[in-house]
Order: sequence, then structure tokens, then C-alpha cells
Amino acid sequence: MIIRLSRTNTAEVQRRMLEIRDEGGVVALGRVLTLVVHTQIGAEEEAIRAANQASREHPMRVIVVSRNPDSVNAGEEPRLDAELRVGADAGASEVVLLQCYGELGSHLLGIVQGLLLPDAPVVAWWPSFMPETPSASQLGQISQRRITDSGKQADPRQAILTLAGCYSPGDTDLAWTRLTNWRAHMAALLDQPPYEPVASGVVTGDLGNPSVHLMAAWLRLRLQVPIEKVEAGDTPTGSSGLHSVELRRESGSSSLTRVRDSVGVLQQPGQPSHHVALSTRGLEDQLAEELRKLDADDMYRQVLLSIAEETR
Repeated sequence: MIIRLSRTNTAEVQRRMLEIRDEGGVVALGRVLTLVVHTQIGAEEEAIRAANQASREHPMRVIVVSRNPDSVNAGEEPRLDAELRVGADAGASEVVLLQCYGELGSHLLGIVQGLLLPDAPVVAWWPSFMPETPSASQLGQISQRRITDSGKQADPRQAILTLAGCYSPGDTDLAWTRLTNWRAHMAALLDQPPYEPVASGVVTGDLGNPSVHLMAAWLRLRLQVPIEKVEAGDTPTGSSGLHSVELRRESGSSSLTRVRDSVGVLQQPGQPSHHVALSTRGLEDQLAEELRKLDADDMYRQVLLSIAEETR
């Protein structure tokens, strides 16, 4: 069910949500968190689809607040349009879409605050753009977890450095989330023979993708060895930007190379090559992973600081 409200206000949105609860039995009981999504007008649907899918693992209230860039907002009449989505149109969540026009777009905190679930964690997510300091932004100030995506920025490399300079516990980045499978495979590889120290490593991929730099920094931190980054050219569509990771040891090199979107080839000295699952996860899976943990990710913090130190 979708209910549309034009030229409305948050009090009216709250009243209609109470009516839906009373009439249809749609309640907030069992919702474990509030996900607040900040995006641009016209770009909401991809984020809503991902949130709806993720809600099957994390029942939640989804508040999508969208606005035009300031350059457009300046000439607009202030108004608030809203959509309420429940039932089949909202997965296991309830979705509140708030489209802010004009000066109203500068007051996001006041718009969403009355719609948050009581006594439940708040997660803020910027699917495309990101604020200069997520934790200091209006939505970041009320959130226990703040999800950005440096890979969607005009200058992803600079976006990582910006995040490193303003990191606050609870910050995370989907460019880091996309490395989960790679990191798991590399950790498992080092748990197998030959049990020799790693002398150096090479990370090959699209150097314009922040995940490549995050992976190299993680390996450098964990192994305490030099890690070289090499441009690979074309990488599989939709991938994390990584093409291969090679670790050099006395007996030879061990490597993991992506050969297709969901398949990698693992090679180790003295063993036959074999294929491993290296799936390219969709946005909904990346979001669901980040919603599983609301505490600080200290390894992500260390990786960010390592990248910042490397550039000095």
C-alpha cells in the first residue's frame, strides 16, 4: 500500500502512520532500528529497493529524505511531499519517503526527528553523495552508524582521505564492505601451508576504485610488509575494482584472481589451482552486512589512518 501526501508536514505524516497502524494492524513492534537515507530527489528508488531487501534480515523503519542540490533549492518554493509505503510495497519494513523542496531541505534533522522509532538505534546512509564530516552532519549527529560510499564520489581517492581526516566511531564505507569476501579468502589462504612469512605483496585492480587502496592498506597493516598497487585496466563489471592479490613468500607466490563476476582462482605453491566463490554482492547485501553491527569498526579506522599516513 502506498499513500501519497502533497504539501504536507511531519505532523500529518505521523498522524497518517498512526491511522495505518490502527486500521491495518501495521505496527512498529519488532522493528530493530531506524534507517535514515539521505539522497537526491529522483534517485530514491534504488536505495528503497536495497533497504526493502535488507529489511528481511533487519526489520526496520526506513525514512528516505531527499532534496535537490542547493543550487536548485535556492529557487524553489518550500514544501514537503511524502509517501508512506507499507505491506508488499515495503518488504519487512515501513517506508516513509520525504521529498524536501526549497529552504525546507536545510532542516533535515527537524523533519525526521519526530518519525524515528523510540528507543531504537538510528543508522544514517548516504547512497550517492556524502557530507564533508558524516558524524557532524544533521543526520549523522543522531546516528549510531553512518554509512557512506566513497566509490560513488567524483574523486574516490580524495573521499577516502576526507573520511580518514574526520573519522568518528560508527563511520563505515561500502567500499570497505565490498572487500569482505576478498579479506576472508586471503585470511583462509594464510591459514594453509606453506606456513612461511610473507615478504611482500601486490594488489592489482582499478586504482580509481577506493576498494583497491583499502585492500592494500589492510594487507600492509596485517602483514607488516610492503604492498605494491598496480593498475589492471578493465575489471569485471560491478566488481569491487580488485583484479588480483598476490602474496610473495620464499617458496613462491600465492594469489587470488577474479576471473568472472562471481568466481576467483586461488593459486598456491605445490597445489593445483582451484576455483573459489568470489561473488559480486548487490547493494542490498552490502547494506544488510553493515546493519549487522552497530559498534565501531576499529580495523576500518586503522586502515583509513594507514592510507592517510601513506600520502603524507
